[in-house]
Amino acid sequence: MQPIYTSEGAESRPPTIGGLAMLIGFILIGGVISTLILFVILALSKGMGLTEAQTYLSALALNPSAETGSWYELMLLQGVNHLGTFLLPALGYWYIIERRTWSQFSARPVSAVAGLSLVAFIVIAFMPFDGLVIEWNQNLHLPETLAPIEQWIRAKEKGLEGITRFLTTFNTIGQLLVAMVVIAIIPAIGEELLFRGILQRNISFWTGSVHIGIWVAAALFSAIHVQFLGFFPRMLLGALFGYLYVWSGTIWVPMLAHFVNNGFTVLMVYLHQQKMTTLDIESTQSIPIAGALTAGIITTGLLYYFKTINQPDV
Repeated sequence: MQPIYTSEGAESRPPTIGGLAMLIGFILIGGVISTLILFVILALSKGMGLTEAQTYLSALALNPSAETGSWYELMLLQGVNHLGTFLLPALGYWYIIERRTWSQFSARPVSAVAGLSLVAFIVIAFMPFDGLVIEWNQNLHLPETLAPIEQWIRAKEKGLEGITRFLTTFNTIGQLLVAMVVIAIIPAIGEELLFRGILQRNISFWTGSVHIGIWVAAALFSAIHVQFLGFFPRMLLGALFGYLYVWSGTIWVPMLAHFVNNGFTVLMVYLHQQKMTTLDIESTQSIPIAGALTAGIITTGLLYYFKTINQPDV
């Protein structure tokens, strides 16, 4: 496999376990600062105190449609929170602790990647198979002794459905564009830098196994979303991004894949809402097993081809 962890440059330092603690610290601090920034923005724009802004946001999360303009406010919350929790902490750790540069996220330039256009096809082809896994995951049940925990998980996720549905209701092309930035572009950059660019690379370095690095980072990627009824399909998606990173040798490829996954979903939701397509990508209807397995086979074939043309000696 193409090595994606390099330690070139005298100023660079290899990852350490202590560095992991610092990364967690960066993330926690970033989350707190981004929340404070949001409160300040909201307080200034609405003439509130910080405590009032906090109460307002809590109420808005419970009933997002109660206020005019709340869609944009919640999107602002999502964007600022994501920047402060993922992107900025990842960059801070990368530049300050490991003393690296942006170019060191990649072992080779994106222009050297063969079959770059395949990435979009791979991600879209994977969706029906991942949909089958989503259905299976949602029907999993914990042992009877853990029934209260399962009830709490299901109640928590059901409570998130309302705000998710609200944020993915687009009445104008402007809302679609905002959603593309907040839901597709920002997460594609921030989450891939943190989970693939840093965690996957470092775990691979510590364990001496690229595969362990990919799957542990994918599990962490899924767990941090705190949506346990979708844990396994999101973990598979994270692993897909991880292998694309390793085989391509550049961070831009998993970023592209992440953007396609989120952006294609947002676009299809918008087109369905505008009655420009009959395909409802949010439908909860069961995925035909034959179609999902066929999609899985096609995805596997495309992945193998992508790996072959980019790792000819492996």
